[in-house]
Amino acid sequence: MIEILDIIGVFVFAISGVLAAINKKLDLFGVFIIAFVTALGGGTLRDVLIGRTPVGWMQDLNYVYLIIAGYFIAIFFRNYLNKLRLSLFLFDTIGLGVFTLIGIEKGLEYGLHPVICIALGTITATFGGLIRDILCNEIPLLLRKGTIYATICIIGGVLFFILRKFNLQDSINELVTSLFIIAFRLAAVKYKMSLPVLTIKS
Repeated sequence: MIEILDIIGVFVFAISGVLAAINKKLDLFGVFIIAFVTALGGGTLRDVLIGRTPVGWMQDLNYVYLIIAGYFIAIFFRNYLNKLRLSLFLFDTIGLGVFTLIGIEKGLEYGLHPVICIALGTITATFGGLIRDILCNEIPLLLRKGTIYATICIIGGVLFFILRKFNLQDSINELVTSLFIIAFRLAAVKYKMSLPVLTIKS
């Protein structure tokens, strides 16, 4: 299950990066770079933090092939995808749910504390998009008012470890947690959920 989630996550994040770059009118090389960092930026940072080097995609070129496939598919079908107003958001949301689980699983492989595993899941899910937005000269989605992007990953991670206490089959736990994160993200946007914004009185 985690391998399938990994494939899905890399693929949809690559498409998300392509669509964002095309909307910014970058050239073909720029589009590929954005697709690459969106798909692998969070995972690369996670691997560096836990000392897993060379990082994952350097040891398995299938990740690169997946990004190339997503790159060409998104380019060839860009007009169709662009007509779907929610396409970029949906691909980003799916990737969010999938990559959170991948980061948590990597932390568990290294025997790390659940809190650290949740942090790794959040980094894996959000930092590719953070780098994408910075390179595209946008305020990162992670930091924008009106989004609870990283918070959803954290809540999803907590749910994962709660379900783990009930000895659920790993694949079922991973599927339920991923779907929860995706559904929570969709609901958060639809109902405009956000964390409180603090102000300082002058």
